Amino acid sequence: MVSMSLKTTLTASLLLSMALALPISSAGAAEEGAFAEGSKAREWGLSGEEKATFTGKVVDITCELAGDCADNCGNGNRNLGIVREADNVLVLVMKNSQAAFNGAVEDLLPYCNKRVDVDGVLVGANEFVTAKFYMVQSIREAGAPEWSKANRWTKRWAERNPNATTPSGSTKGPWFRRDPRVLKQLAKDGHFGLGLEVDQQYIRDNE
Repeated sequence: MVSMSLKTTLTASLLLSMALALPISSAGAAEEGAFAEGSKAREWGLSGEEKATFTGKVVDITCELAGDCADNCGNGNRNLGIVREADNVLVLVMKNSQAAFNGAVEDLLPYCNKRVDVDGVLVGANEFVTAKFYMVQSIREAGAPEWSKANRWTKRWAERNPNATTPSGSTKGPWFRRDPRVLKQLAKDGHFGLGLEVDQQYIRDNE
């Protein structure tokens, strides 16, 4: 079974891919939402994009919603979110500032159950998606003088996987082509999740 931390990152990848596929607003600029004032977030040009900077508490989402709590917010194995102080809304943080489709758990975990200021963009609400998720770009403990970029994921992944290679032995390319957990899952269930024979049939049909 794929670990929750990997599921979190792959979910972020899927959601962002969906957002990228949705129509971009004709103005090409972020919407001015309720939390846009003072935001210095970088615009991505995504559908429904809305700059947002706010203060809130970093929480373990499973703990917050179901009362199933773990030490230190799950130590990186659970999805994390932020309960926004202004309206008590639980904001789902699905993405960090990196362009490599990385989740934000690594960036939020040092602030487990602490108050933080964050800056980033909300993405997703339109006729297809009813609620926006958050892409955090900068974070700091509430009131601290300096911001930190939300870009810890690939560095932490490299520390955990110093010898990771693709099946052909390459050390280059995106993390997900070298991640041992991803490769193990592909070896078991194939790229479509339907078994290796389906992969082989697809290759034969498309040679």
